[in-house]
Amino acid sequence: MHTPHILRRGGRALRREATRPNVLFGGVYGAVLASSMVAALTQYGQTAREVRLYDAQWLLVTAFASASAHGYAHIIAQRGEGSHPGLTGALRLLLDEWPLVMATLPTVVMLLGAGWGWWPSEDIEYAAFAFNIVFLLGWGVTAARAARRPWRTALAIGCVDALLGVIVVIANALIK
Repeated sequence: MHTPHILRRGGRALRREATRPNVLFGGVYGAVLASSMVAALTQYGQTAREVRLYDAQWLLVTAFASASAHGYAHIIAQRGEGSHPGLTGALRLLLDEWPLVMATLPTVVMLLGAGWGWWPSEDIEYAAFAFNIVFLLGWGVTAARAARRPWRTALAIGCVDALLGVIVVIANALIK
């Protein structure tokens, strides 16, 4: 059986992968996007199961559209620097946006579960919001530890990052 190289090399390789800029960026952006979308889609109090299925679909479509837009922007930016990534390089830039989509999947699953009746569809946005705030705290701690900050400092940074995420999500919900 083939084991991915990242798992064969152990925890250090996994930590190195998790702290790559595109993974950190995508994780943070995806968590904020998921919370903002759920807040925007449920601001009128619609909590029926079929609405939650619709919300899950819209979140997934938005995640793929956002990832594609970021990849496309990187392609254009490289051209602006005089570099031409070519077809393979362009595809690599697009595929490097996978963390953004992956970070939205827990919220998509929560919404799908509510839509399929696995759990109540009312107030699922609060569970998704709480999960994503903890997710942001984790990304903040991960980035701070990768920068060799002590645990106490990393936790403080993670808390500030989570608070900033809350502010961004609330601002996005108010704008929409």
